[in-house]
Amino acid sequence: MSAEILNLRRARKEKARAEKERQAAENRVRFGRTKTERVIRTAESERSARDLDAHRREDGAATRTDSASNDDNATS
Repeated sequence: MSAEILNLRRARKEKARAEKERQAAENRVRFGRTKTERVIRTAESERSARDLDAHRREDGAATRTDSASNDDNATS
């Protein structure tokens, strides 16, 4: 009657891997987003960037803070 020889180090590592996989699966359920949610978020981000770029000034005119600092330098 011989028992199967068991490598304890390997058994510990396998147990740790199984525990990490269980935790990862739990986290995916708790914190994961569906594909639809990811697609919607990406579309919203792209739209926001496009809207911001559409309102960007192209003439290179000085901003209010730049012109105020230029006025201070002119009087000094």
